[in-house]
Amino acid sequence: MNRILAQCVLVATLFCPSLLSAQEILRGTLKKLDVPGKKVTVEIDGKQREFSLTEETRVLGTSGKDLAERLKDFREGNSIFVRSTKQEGKEVLLGIKLDDQRPANEPARKGDVERRRISSDTKSLKPLNELGREKYQDFEAGFYPEGRNERPKDHEAAGLKLAKQVHPLNAQGQSDPNGRIVLLSVGMSNTSQSSEGFQRALREASNLSPQVQFVNGAQGGMTAAAIQNPDDGGRGKQYWDTVDQRLKQAGVSRDQVQVIWIKQADAGPTQGFPKYAQTLQAELARIVQIFPTRFPNAKLVYLSSRTYGGYATSGLNPEPYAFESAFSVKWLIEQQINGDKSLNFDPARGDVKAPWLSWGPYLWANGSTKREDGFAYEPADFTPNDGTHQSPSGQRKVGQLLLKFFESDSTTKPWFARP
Repeated sequence: MNRILAQCVLVATLFCPSLLSAQEILRGTLKKLDVPGKKVTVEIDGKQREFSLTEETRVLGTSGKDLAERLKDFREGNSIFVRSTKQEGKEVLLGIKLDDQRPANEPARKGDVERRRISSDTKSLKPLNELGREKYQDFEAGFYPEGRNERPKDHEAAGLKLAKQVHPLNAQGQSDPNGRIVLLSVGMSNTSQSSEGFQRALREASNLSPQVQFVNGAQGGMTAAAIQNPDDGGRGKQYWDTVDQRLKQAGVSRDQVQVIWIKQADAGPTQGFPKYAQTLQAELARIVQIFPTRFPNAKLVYLSSRTYGGYATSGLNPEPYAFESAFSVKWLIEQQINGDKSLNFDPARGDVKAPWLSWGPYLWANGSTKREDGFAYEPADFTPNDGTHQSPSGQRKVGQLLLKFFESDSTTKPWFARP
């Protein structure tokens, strides 16, 4: 009770009308945060409104010296409070606050995440592979067609053939025993955190080929919807330009990228099932169709769906959307398996439209309920501000899943492991 009262006092303090023109406190969903451009877009009562930020904008619960530091914990999909004023025809934010955010100097307490979570009850959910031939809302489960968890024979054979073609390349994409095999991650902030966990796991790996070079191409706020068009002149261009910069910083080129791992989602989904999963499937299709032109030597693409969203305290990507994103991956891969020409990977069958697609590591588990392989999550594996992004312990867990997958999968061992 004292905590709630204190929070109310803080809100009142932050949003106290110091200006006669100040508007009422509004609650909405953060749709876009552009700190360099000092703009923020918030969905309020179903309509998107753009506000201007200034260095004087107050951010409750933070103590950063500059605006970027004070806003570092804000994510697209967060529920927030805002108060603005009109200045020279623009709506300028006086204050902004994460909805129900714990003050920065107050430590996390046992039960906080459970008390604040917004996801639906997940007790009835099972990992996609453990559902097998059962159905989820009348849709077939399992990683692959017919409720199976193993790749179909022909798709497996095609993947093995391509895996044997992965070998060190120089910056011009030519065979070179001193070259590199670049494994690139593609996705949003959650993917970037997973990539950081993977990078730490790679440093400790003893069986990694010295020619494999992992590059973290994932970036905060860059959802599937945002990056599906590199020529949009907006966020898509920004994302892929940054990927180019990261490759250059790593001392490699686009032509050396041969393997890609994708983990994607969209912020603040509201469409329900199966509509959201179908939307994400279409966005993923457009993303993998970028690769043949942008990364001409990319042969293998592995996709993962979301981690657990049941501890979420914001609408960023809670359950059951996190679980249901697995169907986006499943259906996309099945599109290719079933011969969809827009996803053709075999030059013998026509123009190559995408690399070979497969499941990567499956990252979802029903919270603390252990999967058949013993994997599970705890609230401490996610950050307390939104229950969605991975904490250091969550990054370690996902990083180890990635390492285990690339060390053991039949289509990755030929090039990932030390000869």
